[in-house]
Amino acid sequence: MDYKAVIFDFDYTLGDATDAIFAGFRHGFSVMGYPEPDRETVRHTVGMLLEDAYTQLTGDATEQGRAAFRTQFSSVARPMQAAGTPLCEGAEALLHALRAAGVATAVVSTKHTETLESIFAQHGLLDVFSFVIGGDKVRRPKPDPEGLNTAVERLGLVPEQVLYCGDTVIDAGTADNAGTDFCAVLNGTTPAAAFAAFPHVHIAPDLPDLRRFLGL
Repeated sequence: MDYKAVIFDFDYTLGDATDAIFAGFRHGFSVMGYPEPDRETVRHTVGMLLEDAYTQLTGDATEQGRAAFRTQFSSVARPMQAAGTPLCEGAEALLHALRAAGVATAVVSTKHTETLESIFAQHGLLDVFSFVIGGDKVRRPKPDPEGLNTAVERLGLVPEQVLYCGDTVIDAGTADNAGTDFCAVLNGTTPAAAFAAFPHVHIAPDLPDLRRFLGL
């Protein structure tokens, strides 16, 4: 487990933006004439491409509707996330421990890059990461490995030297497609059993457990 880099998903892996995400869904659905969604139902879509979550909850697969929802969602959710998104317990300590151990860190998420950078800046953690790759920086979303492959290449490493950490089977599939090791973090809505079908080196109930797994 001599990893040269640990790359993270964001939502329910490093941070919890549920309040802002739910507010964005409520606003988008209201403007577009849909009934208010259930908060827990919205939580179970976190990690999906936003447009896919919209289609799953409304049945509207038109490009016009998907694009309109992203616009309405973002007008509310992005400012809220930038203004105050809490980190998961142990995230800050884990990131500082990795840096002290000489292990590079980066983020590959479907969330917008500017939003991610704003969140990390508010916690004084932006400089901890080598870089952040949001969904706006790739052409193909997870589980396509484009973002993770790009991160590995930018770090000057090979997949075997990298651990990717995430909370969904989408993240697990991304790591599998990129050839990196994967650690499931159970901060979100996906149970441990769901990861059984995917290659993984560890299932961490929380980030302090992941820190112990890494020997930090």
